[in-house]
Amino acid sequence: MQIDRDDVVAEVTAAFEAYEKALVANDTAALAEAFWDAPAVVRFGIADRQTGAGELRAWRAAQAQLPAGRRLYDTRVSTFGAELATVTTMFDYPGGEDRPGRQSQTWVRLPEGWRIVHAHVSQEQPPPGR
Repeated sequence: MQIDRDDVVAEVTAAFEAYEKALVANDTAALAEAFWDAPAVVRFGIADRQTGAGELRAWRAAQAQLPAGRRLYDTRVSTFGAELATVTTMFDYPGGEDRPGRQSQTWVRLPEGWRIVHAHVSQEQPPPGR
C-alpha cells in the first residue's frame, strides 16, 4: 500500500477545499453531496450527532451560516492507497483564538467520487476562570 501518494493527496485536498468553501458559503446542496449518501454515514458535532444521510441533510439545512472569518490551520491530509484518506484540521474565528476547534474527516473514494464517510468536530473548552 502506498501512503501519501502525491496524486491522491492532491485529489483529497481539492475535495476538502471544495467542502470548506461550501461550508463557509452555507451551500447545503454541496455539503450534502460531500458526504456518503448512506444510512451508515456519521457526523459528530460540537453539540450534535447525525447518523444517516437523511438526518445529516436535514440537520445541515437547519443550520445558520458560520460566523465570518473562519480560519483553518495545521491541516493534514493522509492517504492510504488510492481509496482512503483522513483530513484533520484546526479552526478558529476572529476573537475566539482561546477556543480552537478540531475537525477530522474520513474520506473514501466511491464510484461517485471522494466522499466523507465519518466526520467529527469538537471545540476546546474555555480556559478556567472564563
